[in-house]
Amino acid sequence: MPGASPVGPVEHGVWRGIELARPVALTYAVVMVALHQEDMRRPWVAWTVLAVLGCWATLAGLRRWRGREAVLVELGLVCVAILLTTLVHTGESITAGATTIPAMYAAIPVVAAAAVDGARGGLPAAVAVTCANLWEVGRPNGGTIYNTLLLFLLAAATGVGVELGRRHQGALAEATRLRAEAAERERLARVVHDGVLQHLAFIHRRGLQLGGEATELGDLAARSEADLRRLMATGGQAGGSASAGGSDPAQSAVPVDIRPALQALGGPGTQVVVPATPVTLTNHRAAELVAAVAACLDNVARHAGDDARAWVLLEDLGDRVELTVRDDGRGIEPGRLEAAAAQGRLGVATSILGRVRDLGGRASYRGGPGRGTVVHLSVPRTPEDVR
Repeated sequence: MPGASPVGPVEHGVWRGIELARPVALTYAVVMVALHQEDMRRPWVAWTVLAVLGCWATLAGLRRWRGREAVLVELGLVCVAILLTTLVHTGESITAGATTIPAMYAAIPVVAAAAVDGARGGLPAAVAVTCANLWEVGRPNGGTIYNTLLLFLLAAATGVGVELGRRHQGALAEATRLRAEAAERERLARVVHDGVLQHLAFIHRRGLQLGGEATELGDLAARSEADLRRLMATGGQAGGSASAGGSDPAQSAVPVDIRPALQALGGPGTQVVVPATPVTLTNHRAAELVAAVAACLDNVARHAGDDARAWVLLEDLGDRVELTVRDDGRGIEPGRLEAAAAQGRLGVATSILGRVRDLGGRASYRGGPGRGTVVHLSVPRTPEDVR
């Protein structure tokens, strides 16, 4: 006999219903036999059949027999039980519409077949039970036709429901996979932007400043930077894994005070203002938020102008942490961020906006040409963020 067969989330609910319906259907069959055993020729046959079905229902439920082989065995037991009804009832009672020995239990293997193979399994099972009923009754009556229609409707409805559920489950799994791949690509893009791209941009600038043979090296770095940005913009897969994703999960969940890391970003031209009391986030969330601020300051250094100054303000609002990064540089022209993203320059889109979005927060830019830029970051707190 087959052991427990693994089932998906769609079929699990159907099988739970089957395992609950078995004792109910069997109880009904027992009551019918008990009420009419005085009119039976061989009541012991009926009790023996019900005992066999009871043993099967108990074992199938306890051992989670849910595979195709188990369905075929139960279908065979039900069909044999229907055919044995001719040994129990008289010909007159059968013609008059007497209940078969399994009664409504006959629908159980039909639903089980639909749970395993959808409508392709449920409808043939309904045909098998119907043939056994027709053989037993000889001449169909109104009750036979009514029960047959109900049986086929049950098989079709259950089968179609299972097939649609499987289809939607597959679509959900595919969507989840694509979302995870997109999130991983964005995470890698942030790592590349914060490391490799910035280094290449620095080499390019220094090469132009030094001149001579260094110019050629700077041009090579610029071409490499452009190629890498193009690869990131088109969603190219990066090989290997970034160290940012390989940290210990237990360490990532430890609350830390983000003030020291933010204060370390201060320096000539950059002032960091933090509260007097600790502001805690989990290690991973704190590192991501600090990295977003560092990316903001890097943009100030690269694009705001040589004399631009920057201010970072940290606020602890209880249910959320807010950071404001302001500079007095040349500002951002309207549409500049969208154009940069279209050209593959994903610093703001991934290193800042993407990071904050992944933390469940919001980020906004405000400013204009000659008026500096204000970046506002707001991240909600989780219960794990507070120590």
